[in-house]
Amino acid sequence: MLCVGLDPDPELMPKVKPLEFNQDIIDATCDLVCAYKLNLAFYEAQGARGITLLTKTIDHIPAHIPVIGDAKRGDIGNTAKFYAKALFSTLGFDAATVNPYLGFDSIEPFINYKNKGVFILGLTSNPGASDFQRLLCAGTSLYDLVAQKAKQWDIYGNVGMVVGATYIGELKRIRSICLNMPLLIPGIGAQGGDLASAVKYGVDAKGGNAIIAVSRQIIYASKEKDFAQAARDMAEKIRNEINTYLASR
Repeated sequence: MLCVGLDPDPELMPKVKPLEFNQDIIDATCDLVCAYKLNLAFYEAQGARGITLLTKTIDHIPAHIPVIGDAKRGDIGNTAKFYAKALFSTLGFDAATVNPYLGFDSIEPFINYKNKGVFILGLTSNPGASDFQRLLCAGTSLYDLVAQKAKQWDIYGNVGMVVGATYIGELKRIRSICLNMPLLIPGIGAQGGDLASAVKYGVDAKGGNAIIAVSRQIIYASKEKDFAQAARDMAEKIRNEINTYLASR
């Protein structure tokens, strides 16, 4: 259930080229993960060079491992159609994160790629999530309404939710709505989310359909030449903890 985030930050990386950094992390962890997640901000910020880094990183990931484009796109229908094409057809991501604020027509172009995954932002792990996502709308929290809509829109079985590990009660609630849908769960490690609770309340009734996303805690486990081995050691540690928590459910 472990998903490693490949987010190359020059201020945190060891003194290696970004592509070498990503490739070494992939080589060190690819037998431990269920997916990789690339946050596009870290690549787009570098301009054309960053897009090349992005595509070469995707190409280096073994073909059997899904790659999630963490783009959080959300725009009017015609524009969303091109965002979906960019992420799924041009860049070749297997799944993407999307923002539901503009409603169904902003999500539909992504959902129409029936063989791609669409993770709708439900309750994110950042402190500002409470500014809007917890607000009551006709007596119901906004994140709750988003979860109900996501379930309604899941006509092809390719829709999931993003739910931060920093809000365990809400995670439990969203799982109760989206019973058999995949949940992408960030917020473990640097953001303070509790791994045991994320596993306990994030998995479905069969103990699956949860993707635990960890980035900084793994890829920046060391700034020295041993960064890849350190990343592997941390990834293996977290994966083993996940399996232990699964076994004790």
